[in-house]
Amino acid sequence: MTEQIRVLHVDDEPDFGDMTATFLERENDRLKVETAPEANEGLELLASREYDCVVSDYDMPRMDGIEFLESVREEYPDLPFILFTGNGSEEVASEAISKGVTDYLQKESGTGQYELLSNRVVNAVQKHMAEERADWHKSIIRNMGEGVYVTDSDHILRFVNFRTRDELSPEEDLIGRSISFLSDAQIIAQKKVEMIN
Repeated sequence: MTEQIRVLHVDDEPDFGDMTATFLERENDRLKVETAPEANEGLELLASREYDCVVSDYDMPRMDGIEFLESVREEYPDLPFILFTGNGSEEVASEAISKGVTDYLQKESGTGQYELLSNRVVNAVQKHMAEERADWHKSIIRNMGEGVYVTDSDHILRFVNFRTRDELSPEEDLIGRSISFLSDAQIIAQKKVEMIN
C-alpha cells in the first residue's frame, strides 16, 4: 500500500496540533494531516471530506475525546480512531476501549512519540483496508448462486460456501480438511469437486 493516508488530528491546542501534523508528515511522507481545534469542527470536516484515520486529544472543552469518539462511531463505525492524550489514565483508556477506540497512546515529551504515532496510524489504516477488502470479497462469494470451495496448494479447504443442500455439515467444520473429504462424506459428488488455487 503506497497511497496517501489522510489523517484528521483534533486537538484544542493549535500549536501542538500543527507541530503534530508537521512531525507526522516528516515521519512518513504518505501521511497528509489536517488539524481541527475542537471536536465539533472535526465532525464538520469528517462530514465534508474523506479521512483514513482520526487522531484526537482527550481533554478538550465542550466535547472531550471520548464524546468525540462516540459521535464519530455513530456515523463512521469502522474508521480508525486513535486517542492521543496527555491527560489519560487507566479509566480513560478503559472507557475508550469500550467505546470502540482503535488505539490509545499517551503523549510524551520529545519527538520520538511521533514515530510511534505515525506507525500506529499506518498500521491501523492498513488493517482497516485489509478488513474492508476481505469483507468485500466474502460478501461477493456469499451472495453467489453457486457453491464455492477454495483450497490452498495442498488441496486443503480454506473457504467453503454451500448453495446446494440444507443438510450439509457446518461450513466452519470443513475448513482445514482435504477437499477429498467433501466427496468421501458424500457432501458433493466426485465430479462436482472443483479446486481453486
